[in-house]
Amino acid sequence: MLKPRPESEIFFKRVRSKSLVFTIVMALGCAVITMRLWHLQVIQYATLASKAENNRIRELSIDGLRGKILDRNGVTLVDNRPSFQLSLIPEDIDDPRQALDYLSSKIEIDQQAAIKEIESVKPFQPVALKRDLSREDVAFVEERRINLPGVFLEIKPIRNYLFGELGAHALGYLGAISESQLLSREFAKFSRNDFIGQAGVEKLYENGLRGSKGMKRLEVDAAGREMNHLEDISPKSGSNLYLTLDYDAQLAAEKSFEGHMGAAVALDPSTGEILAYISKPAYDPNKFAYGVNPADWKALTDDEWHPLQNRVIQGQYPPGSTFKIIMALGALEEGVINTSTTVFCPGYFNFGNRAYRCWKKEGHGHMNVHTALVQSCDVFFYTMGMKLGINRIASYANMFGLGAKTNLGFTGEKAGLIPTTQWKERARKEKWMLGETVSCAIGQGYVLTTPLQLARMIAAVANGGSLVRPTIVKTGDAGPKEAERAPISPQNMDTVRQALRGVVAEPHGTAWALKDGPFEYAGKTGTAQVIRMKQGEVVKTRDQELRYKDHAWFVAFAPFDDPKIAVAVISEHGGHGGEAAAPIAKAIMDAYLGKLIEAKKPAAEPESKEES
Repeated sequence: MLKPRPESEIFFKRVRSKSLVFTIVMALGCAVITMRLWHLQVIQYATLASKAENNRIRELSIDGLRGKILDRNGVTLVDNRPSFQLSLIPEDIDDPRQALDYLSSKIEIDQQAAIKEIESVKPFQPVALKRDLSREDVAFVEERRINLPGVFLEIKPIRNYLFGELGAHALGYLGAISESQLLSREFAKFSRNDFIGQAGVEKLYENGLRGSKGMKRLEVDAAGREMNHLEDISPKSGSNLYLTLDYDAQLAAEKSFEGHMGAAVALDPSTGEILAYISKPAYDPNKFAYGVNPADWKALTDDEWHPLQNRVIQGQYPPGSTFKIIMALGALEEGVINTSTTVFCPGYFNFGNRAYRCWKKEGHGHMNVHTALVQSCDVFFYTMGMKLGINRIASYANMFGLGAKTNLGFTGEKAGLIPTTQWKERARKEKWMLGETVSCAIGQGYVLTTPLQLARMIAAVANGGSLVRPTIVKTGDAGPKEAERAPISPQNMDTVRQALRGVVAEPHGTAWALKDGPFEYAGKTGTAQVIRMKQGEVVKTRDQELRYKDHAWFVAFAPFDDPKIAVAVISEHGGHGGEAAAPIAKAIMDAYLGKLIEAKKPAAEPESKEES
């Protein structure tokens, strides 16, 4: 028979059991706390320490002043001006959306973009809400500053393009750094609030123009309000940039282009320095300086005439009759013709079952290379095209830089096209047709060039054959920057140069309107068809819709005996080169050459006082 356990033994057994459970629970609790402490103090130490420090110490970056951009004579084209920027630090605000609603009641803020930025920005980094505030906006924020913790005003330098659209496509513009740029090594230290060069020389010389950032260290309270100014590290300004552009030539180009679309570029034929650079329609780079608003951006991108296109390097046009310069040089150099060779122009050129028209319906009669260039006879050059063949034509075009990028350095430069038989087989999987050579011989068909390429070509003719490389920044090296020399004999080059002088100076010249100077110009007009007309069809330019009217070209240099400037102008849908493009080129050349003459005049002697 079992003996019952005493009550005391049962009591102590229950106590021991509960103590064990309590001990296990306590041990597990301590282990969890220990692990959490270890995680906070070891694993998350750096992050939490930074947050704690940022809650007390703030480091705000200070932008360095961007370098000025000046013309070749020191005229300032682009500088900086102070502006107020409204920013906030999300961590210092209980409800950023509520703060945005309040600010938006007075200040125009893109709330959607601001919220997106707030959600993606790094901790304690400021978010720019609006740049270049008005005085009224600044007063509104200042008066309510005590009630807007985390919201503050900064004084920021902002880019200032002093002459608006003048030279816009050469100068370029600034824009907010993109997501892809932020990921690149070059911009590793940049933030979303930074602006960098996005086009033109602003982009090409971003590293030199951009200064280095400074820093401001502040002690703040829990609401983010500044308590003490601890330290300043001064920013470093960027370097000033001197361009080769001449302000007066550029201004003359801008004024003479009023009412036109197209492009013009002027070079110093001995150095390749770009003296004027214009692409129309253009845009005001100031609109980009503090972030282009959506309405302005839509207007620019929806514009059917594409004002953002840099036509000097991106416009690919048939060169029209300016291409006859290449044809004449090739035919002379290959011995296909000499200066006495004549071709009869009845007003058309029969090939196969097609009659190719000359621009002069009744025909020019007997033409040699001089008169054919002066009067721009199509039939003479149709004939030269058949004698040379497309591949020899292409080799002479390539000698003068046509169909190849100039490597000026601007983003998006196009190469144009100088066709060959091999090109067509490769690109079109078709054999070259001889009739296509006829069209190419007068700068039509597949031939495409940019205005900068034609300026380089006429500069080479002006200087006797040196193919200079275009540059737009003064380097301090004033010597010739010859890249290569076209192997054209001096006699043949002189024959063509004399003919180009005749284009302006002889009664039947297609640029006869420029005969009265004040300088001795030489040049070549060109008219490039935009649409192909049916055989035998003749439509007067004034009867066509604007978009179907021919492009007008003029390439020129002056003075004839000692060229100081070479110019290429295209007036889109302008009609005839002599009427639409030549006056623009003349205005540019006159402005630049007139200035050179003034600079050479001796300084006036100070008036002496009469002796008493």
